[in-house]
Amino acid sequence: MKLSEFEALSGAKRLTKPMEDREITAGYTCDLLSHVMGRGQAGMAWITVQTHMNVIAVAALLDFACVIVPESLPIEAPILAKAEEEGITLFASDLTAYELVALLAAHGVGPVSRS
Repeated sequence: MKLSEFEALSGAKRLTKPMEDREITAGYTCDLLSHVMGRGQAGMAWITVQTHMNVIAVAALLDFACVIVPESLPIEAPILAKAEEEGITLFASDLTAYELVALLAAHGVGPVSRS
């Protein structure tokens, strides 16, 4: 699924200016940064309620396709600016994390590989 497809299907709001329309290769939801760093993979969509600067750092380090914040949690302007600077696509969605995972799975996005 491409980022543009996710945006259209989910009704999520893209918070960073449009960048490359990347393919979402896997989905993951977790709020423990060290856990995400150990299991994340390039191209994945990361669903998290965390909205601080370290989220952007992890997403950039591991080359995630996007970060999705559920329940339209507020994100401060400096975080948005850093996401743009790092080339991270950031979405806010009214859906819950559970609903977002179900939507991604229903449209062919699988879990991260467990190798």
